[in-house]
Amino acid sequence: MIFPCILSGGIGSRLWPLSRTDRPKQFLTLFGGESLFQKTCKRVNHSGFATPIVIGSNNHRFLIGEQLSEIGLEANSILLEPVGRNTAPPALMAAMIAAETDPDALVLLLPSDHLIKKEDVFLEAVSAAEEAARSGAIVTFGITPSEPNTGYGYIKVAAGSAPVRPVEAFVEKPDPARAEAFLKDGGYVWNAGIFLYSAQTMIDAFKTHQPEMYKDIAAVMKSRHGDLDFTRLDQESFEKLADISIDYAIMEKADNVVCAPMAPEWDDLGSWSAIWTVLDKDGDGNSALGDARFLDSSGCLAYAGRGLVSLIGLEDVMVIATTDSVLVAHKDKAQDVKKVVEQLKAEGRTEVDIHPRSYRPWGYTERINAGDRFSVQSMMIKPGKRLSLQSHLHRAEHWVVVSGTMEITINGQTRLLTENQSAYVPLGAQHTLHNPGKIPVRMIEVQSGTYLDEDDIVRHSETSQDS
Repeated sequence: MIFPCILSGGIGSRLWPLSRTDRPKQFLTLFGGESLFQKTCKRVNHSGFATPIVIGSNNHRFLIGEQLSEIGLEANSILLEPVGRNTAPPALMAAMIAAETDPDALVLLLPSDHLIKKEDVFLEAVSAAEEAARSGAIVTFGITPSEPNTGYGYIKVAAGSAPVRPVEAFVEKPDPARAEAFLKDGGYVWNAGIFLYSAQTMIDAFKTHQPEMYKDIAAVMKSRHGDLDFTRLDQESFEKLADISIDYAIMEKADNVVCAPMAPEWDDLGSWSAIWTVLDKDGDGNSALGDARFLDSSGCLAYAGRGLVSLIGLEDVMVIATTDSVLVAHKDKAQDVKKVVEQLKAEGRTEVDIHPRSYRPWGYTERINAGDRFSVQSMMIKPGKRLSLQSHLHRAEHWVVVSGTMEITINGQTRLLTENQSAYVPLGAQHTLHNPGKIPVRMIEVQSGTYLDEDDIVRHSETSQDS
C-alpha cells in the first residue's frame, strides 16, 4: 500500500495579497472552486493508495479539516507542526506513521501547492517507480523542463529511456546561462520535491545519514497525542529539530537515489505571473479571476476579491484586489512581490499575516470593517455547531441574523432568532450561539468597546475550541 503524505505547510508570499500567513496559497480556491491542497488530496484518492497523512501547521488545522470535509475525504492522520521545520522531519514522520500500519508500506511525499494538469501521467510515473521503491531506492520525480527556468532546482539524470534512472547530481537554482545549457543538454529535469520510498528505507536512511536527527524525531513522535481530529506534537521538542530539507539531509548523501522523469504539465505556481500562464485567456491574452473588465489591454491578469476591477490601456500588468489590499505590478516583476511582503513585515503590518476570513471549528468569520471603537464582521455557523459559552471584559456585541435560525443564550436566557431579527449582548454577559437547524446560519456581528482583539474572551465552557 502507498501512503500519500501531503505537506501543507508554507506561505507562498509571492502570491500576496491573496496568500497570507493564516491562509497560504495551497488553501486558495483559485481553480474550478477547489484549492491546490484539495486537488492534491483528490489526485491520490484512488485504489492502491491509503487515506492520506497530512502534515501541516497548527495555525491551519481548521482550514485543513474544512477543506477535507468539502471534498468528502478523511485523513489517516492530520499531524500538526507547532513551527515550520522544512521537509526532512515530515519525510521521516510519515515513514514512522506508515510503518506502524504496514511494515512494507511505501510513502509518497507530496507538496500540496503544486498544480498537475495531466494527473494520469503523474499516476503512471508513480506506478512505474513503485518497483524501484520496493527494492530499496528513494525515488525523486523530475519534471521534463519546458523552458530555461531559473526558479527551480535541477537534477542531472543518467542517460537512457528507462522510466526510473540513477541520479548523477542535484543542482541548485541556476543563473539564466546555466539554465539554458541544461535545457539544451536534455539530461536535466526540474526538482519537483516529490518522493516515493519505502517507510523502512527512509527510516534506515536517517539512522545512517542523520542519526541525531533520527533520535530527536523519534522522541517527538513519542509525544504525539490526539486533539479532536488532529494529532499534536510537543512544541518544545519539535522546536529543537533541525530546519532542513530532505534534499540536504538525505538525498544528497544517499547512494540509493533514483529519478523518475515525467511531463504531467506541472507548475508550482510560485508567482502571479505563473498563475496567469495556467488560466484561460481572452483574445488579447487577458485572464480574470472574479468580476473584471479589460479595455485596450493585453497580457494582463486581474483578480477581484470583491467588487469590480477594470483595466484600461495596460499591457502585461497584474492587478490583485482583495478586500483590504491591492497589488499592481508588471508581470516581469512578479518575483519581487516577496520583497514587498518583507517590507510590510518589517513595518509590522497585519495584512501579510491575517486574511479577512478566519476559519473556526464551527464555521468562519469574515472582517467587513473596523474603526477605533468598533468592528463589523460576518459569520457563518454550520448546522449543529455551537460556540463556547463566553463573555468579554471590554466589548459589547450586537447580532443580526441574515439567513437561517439561530439559538442564542444570553445570561442563561435562551431564545431563537430568525431572519432580520437581532439581539444585544451587554459587556460582561455570558453568551453562546448554536445552530439547531439543517442549513448554515449567516449573521452580522457588530462589536463595540475599548478593546476589540480576539484575546478579550473569558471562556466558561469548552464546547467549541477557538470560538
